[in-house]
Amino acid sequence: MLESLYWVIRRDLTIALRRRSDIFTTLIFFMIVVSLFPLGIGPEPDTLRLIAPGVVWVGALLASMLALEQLFSADHRDGTLEQMLLTPQPLAPLVIGKVVAHWLVSGLPLVLISPLLGLQYDLPWEGLRALIISLLLGTPTLSLIGAIGAALTLGLRSGGVLLALLVLPLYVPVLIFGAGAVEATLSGLGGDAHLRMLAAILVASLVLAPLAIAAALRVATD
Repeated sequence: MLESLYWVIRRDLTIALRRRSDIFTTLIFFMIVVSLFPLGIGPEPDTLRLIAPGVVWVGALLASMLALEQLFSADHRDGTLEQMLLTPQPLAPLVIGKVVAHWLVSGLPLVLISPLLGLQYDLPWEGLRALIISLLLGTPTLSLIGAIGAALTLGLRSGGVLLALLVLPLYVPVLIFGAGAVEATLSGLGGDAHLRMLAAILVASLVLAPLAIAAALRVATD
């Protein structure tokens, strides 16, 4: 299972690197969304620090959704997904491999660029540290939850709209605890409780989401 997981990740990363425009589209969208708010609101440091956690997290949430519709659709069109369903290997590890590859090309770049964007909002080091940790814990959860929606809407017309309607309500707890961790840190209350909740949601998603994705893919290909 570990070998099949490795090859799925390697295959998807290779395909993603051949389509670098998709990676840059997600990253540039995130940068534009987060950077527009200081220009529109003004340079007041206190106001910028107040809105920074919510703005960065909403930008990351929306950016992570850009590539969700293509997570399984290309494999569905060329028959790769059907072959994955027919393999003797359990489907859940293969699904985890695809989600990990999706996070590496769409979630990890957002985490790496977030400190630079946080400086636009005059965030201190403690706030930047909480922002990075919250995104490291939260963006994999966004990919796992989004993959469930991508599997459920696979092959449907207007699947992108339906996908957004399905996953956005499920993203709300991650958004609340992610932004709340940074806000609590900036206020001096400490964001450890919020980060622990994000970690608990991530663990639960790692356990339950692959099973739900595998079941949805089998239904979608029947």
